Amino acid sequence: MSASTLHLDDQLYAYYQAHAFRDDDLLKALREETARDRLARMQISPEQGAFMALLVQISGARRILEIGTYTGYSSLCMARALPKEGSLTALDLSEEWTAIARRYWELAGVAAKIDLRLGNATASLQTIVAAGASFDLIFIDADKEAYLDYYELGLQTLRPGGLILFDNVLWKGSVADSTIDDADTSALRDLNNQLLSDERVDLSMLPIGDGLTLVRKR
Repeated sequence: MSASTLHLDDQLYAYYQAHAFRDDDLLKALREETARDRLARMQISPEQGAFMALLVQISGARRILEIGTYTGYSSLCMARALPKEGSLTALDLSEEWTAIARRYWELAGVAAKIDLRLGNATASLQTIVAAGASFDLIFIDADKEAYLDYYELGLQTLRPGGLILFDNVLWKGSVADSTIDDADTSALRDLNNQLLSDERVDLSMLPIGDGLTLVRKR
């Protein structure tokens, strides 16, 4: 029992990763391919992917919206956790990165569940809202300055009791460093403050990966 979150040194983190989730060859292959990209830091950690897959299962989510797909690791984890009739709508700008994602979705047998929409995410979201779409779970992991816009638009499509997950809310610790005031860090601080005071949702921030906040729509 501990009154604070345990610090993970390198030895303990290695043990944690060896026991925190069940890995497989397909996930390893995608991580290894993505690691060769200069922006590989954008991929979520494998333990976060496993946690998100479990959230899909325990929440009973059938309709997922992902904002920011990159090479497809998070969508792969969540899509494999969906029931047979489930679906995932993925929004991204990059044809190059999502071509990798498409390949792994095919290998995993989940490509038919995923509707990839390339283009400006805000515009795509506005179209989705106008169409009256409804989602059970939304994962936001894209440009940080637009997080609050994604939140407000996403909340309109989220069913009561549904979840929104925000990635990078601790931003490598920058959000707590008063000497850092760049646009991304400021946007994440604004988001964290907004969520803390927003009575439309219930809230929990977890120190997994680069910080993951879960909100439940009331």
